[in-house]
Amino acid sequence: MKRRDVLELIEEGENLHCEFKRKFSSPEKIAREMIAFANTKGGYIIFGVDDNKEVVGVESEKEVAELIKDAALNYCEPPLEHYISYVEVYDKEVVIAEIPESDNKPHRLQDYQSDLDINKAVVTIRVNDKSISASKEMIRIMRAHSNGMKMKKYSIGPLEKAVFSFLSKNETISVKEFGKLVNISERRASRTLVKLVRVNLLMIHTKDNGEEFFTGVE
Repeated sequence: MKRRDVLELIEEGENLHCEFKRKFSSPEKIAREMIAFANTKGGYIIFGVDDNKEVVGVESEKEVAELIKDAALNYCEPPLEHYISYVEVYDKEVVIAEIPESDNKPHRLQDYQSDLDINKAVVTIRVNDKSISASKEMIRIMRAHSNGMKMKKYSIGPLEKAVFSFLSKNETISVKEFGKLVNISERRASRTLVKLVRVNLLMIHTKDNGEEFFTGVE
């Protein structure tokens, strides 16, 4: 990565695609950030820059690089593809970890389980300038997309019609609202809404606080 590109990222500040770290904190915390980028649209973690954009530099770029590599390969499941760059900014060394969007979502914090447990796995996504825990709905959607699980046949029944009827009068619907609306469990409500997302009849959105809601496709 070129110095000019790093300066532009710093000037733009933290956002969906960029996170600043004054220093490497712990492998688990950095792994959570890396997983969030891989599970979303990819991005950069710049080490040696404070949240207020102040460039403080790192003490040892090689040590930081080894810690990044350790977090990506040993604290993420599946291990993450990543690229490391060293750039001098204002006479100080910063280290950039680039994490591309993954084709193998969802990634989770290493738990040494053979399969992903949707109720226990630590899966993060990126929302605006924050990395947050992914909901069960989002995990199901990521898993379906990565596995190429196509809906062979999906008929519109009473539950689906109730969703569209609600959305004709309201802009959004949540799992909890839908469950109450048709008097079904939140688990069943979630699965119904997720299926509608998978067949491109609904879109899922995440608020800054992690709450999710669904809207019709424009």
